[in-house]
Amino acid sequence: MGILQELLKNIPIPQMARVKVNFENNRIEDLGSELMKKLQRDKIRSAIKPGMEIAIAVGSRGLDRLVEMTAVTVQFLQEAGAKPFIVPSMGSHGGATAEGQREVLAHLGVTEQSAGCEIRSSMEVVKLGELPNGLPVYLDQFAAQADGIVVINRVKPHTAFRGPVESGVMKMISIGLGKQKGAEACHQLGFKYMAENVPAMAKMIMDQKPVLFGVASLENAFDKVAIIEVLTPGEILAEEEGLQVKAKELLPKLYFEQLEVLVIDEIGKNISGDGMDPNITGRYPTPYAYGGPDVNKIAVLDLTPQTEGNANGVGTADFTTQRLVDKMDREVTYANGLTSTVVAPTKIATTLPNDRETIQAAIKTSNILDFHKVKMVRIKNTLELSELEVSAALVEHVKQHPQMELISDLYPLSFDNQGNLI
Repeated sequence: MGILQELLKNIPIPQMARVKVNFENNRIEDLGSELMKKLQRDKIRSAIKPGMEIAIAVGSRGLDRLVEMTAVTVQFLQEAGAKPFIVPSMGSHGGATAEGQREVLAHLGVTEQSAGCEIRSSMEVVKLGELPNGLPVYLDQFAAQADGIVVINRVKPHTAFRGPVESGVMKMISIGLGKQKGAEACHQLGFKYMAENVPAMAKMIMDQKPVLFGVASLENAFDKVAIIEVLTPGEILAEEEGLQVKAKELLPKLYFEQLEVLVIDEIGKNISGDGMDPNITGRYPTPYAYGGPDVNKIAVLDLTPQTEGNANGVGTADFTTQRLVDKMDREVTYANGLTSTVVAPTKIATTLPNDRETIQAAIKTSNILDFHKVKMVRIKNTLELSELEVSAALVEHVKQHPQMELISDLYPLSFDNQGNLI
């Protein structure tokens, strides 16, 4: 027996119980009709002139109903006599290549066939100017040449900074449409100043180029569109702040203020840009964001297949498995940190041979006197929170919480011969 096994052999793993979490589930059923109605507003409709070439910015995140939102927007513009085309707007994603960004869109279901228009993908940008602090402002060359620009994005809290405007329409204009050079420029001074640089860059672009409108979606705790808005440039500046407040209210959460151990079965870029959403875990990659539970130790066990080896976020955990590390594509993972300038999430957490020892290591180091009383929660990932497991020490808390209900008795976790969860 090795020294690690010797240290961990007597650490007890608590019995767990299954819990159902009840989140509000308001959603827009007929999204196409709702979006078309908002696109037909006079303020929006009057901005479109027949024959205009209009660039539609579509990003790399897996937004709910993205394919439908894109197709409806294209249809609206075509019916108004315009000639829309799609510009992949995702900073440095897709390996920072034109073909890679086209493939990212296809992976999300957005193709020339599904959208009903051409996709023009290039990493070439035009420099529009500089902010007073010296930061250059870039714009995709195709968007810069277009007669109009339209942006589609989800409004949600960012994972690395706090501000009146975080992830949303302005971030899509400033970083998404800026391609790799724009993303690099916006990240250059770090997340400390992101809350002021994102709106400042977006404002310069809107002042100089014909941004016609933004389609902003807000998702509920089940990642379904709950609110959709179509905003003119003036409304983007005036209303995105309020949408950000609503987005925070809609976000799912772990209803525990303090946990000794959080076990996460899988992380990945399809779950969050940070592999696991810090807004859920309370563990952030920078000191400029906050919120969520106080968690002593986090253990992550595996990568999603969709992340294709990008293990960004594993460094935000305390412990991980050899299985996850073996699946890691370091080049892709490290590229994430080199562009964002935040490299803590791309480090490799303390690595144990299997799930059992990874969980035992988290319990052993959780700074409590009686390991049998560990407050431990296990989730599949930070997107799927409507069902989870809690340790015996949290059962009373669950019983008294209005949003949670126990749906099983306590049971021991089952491991196979290799020490991995069954």
